[in-house]
Amino acid sequence: MHFLNPEVSQWIARAFLVAMFPFSALDKIVHWDDALKRADSSFLPGGNVLLVLAIATEFLTPVLILIYWYDGVAALVLGAFCVVTAFLYHPFWKFKDFWSADREGRAHFWDFLKNFGLAGGLFLVAFSGTVFHR
Repeated sequence: MHFLNPEVSQWIARAFLVAMFPFSALDKIVHWDDALKRADSSFLPGGNVLLVLAIATEFLTPVLILIYWYDGVAALVLGAFCVVTAFLYHPFWKFKDFWSADREGRAHFWDFLKNFGLAGGLFLVAFSGTVFHR
């Protein structure tokens, strides 16, 4: 039994899933210098370009997902973005005793897993039947 019709329920779930990304993009703009330091912390060159691409991804793909326009492709891109950023920017395995309280590695561990949880939800959107249909 649905309390809301399935289309409305699905749209609300999508909105919850992507809500953080535009705010993350805005945070990167407002705190550019800090975001650039993080972008430069991986082995990939071109922190400025990476940061601009991240901001564009975090602004554009949620909109596409919510308006059902190339939503499968957008969800696939955003999910891949989550996986890549988990590995590049949350390397919990590099920290000795990452599981201990008040350790930087512990925070990276949970952020790593959150990225994978988001990716899983986004891949469900990507492969739920609307992929490449619009």
